[in-house]
Amino acid sequence: MQVSVTTIYKVLSEKYRLRSKWQKNKSRGLIPTAQAARQVIQMDTVLFGDVFAFTAVDIFTKESDVLLRPALEAADGKAFLEHCMPRRFNGFSEIIQTDGGSEFKGEFSQVTDDYCDLHRVARPYKKNEQAFIESFNRSLRRECLGWTKYKPTQIPPNTNPTAFLAS
Repeated sequence: MQVSVTTIYKVLSEKYRLRSKWQKNKSRGLIPTAQAARQVIQMDTVLFGDVFAFTAVDIFTKESDVLLRPALEAADGKAFLEHCMPRRFNGFSEIIQTDGGSEFKGEFSQVTDDYCDLHRVARPYKKNEQAFIESFNRSLRRECLGWTKYKPTQIPPNTNPTAFLAS
């Protein structure tokens, strides 16, 4: 006798309440908008071969910051947050919005309370929620660093990312 998976679930659902652990449309609140500087900062990463550019944009003033890192880990995300928030965004924002990448979890999410009131994770595959940072990343790739694949040894220590272009 062969029974399909659908039939098994129908039989089980008669007696039990079945729920998926995967929450596709998890409620994340409204897409934030900014009425003043430093209210909403969007963060993301861009791959340049073996080098990763951590990027952040204030969606009101369009002010941005970039940090090149050799890895894409939560510790690197934390280092980026500790680098850009005091330097570029006066140390605090109402909302920091990131995508669901692993670089924005763990150590990164543990220190977000020091720099913002709310850490919002954008819904996956909804690029319009991260429109400002995605546009900035496209410009960074097109106008600054290009499509070249870089090695971590090519990152100049403690320099402005635009100086990276010369190497």
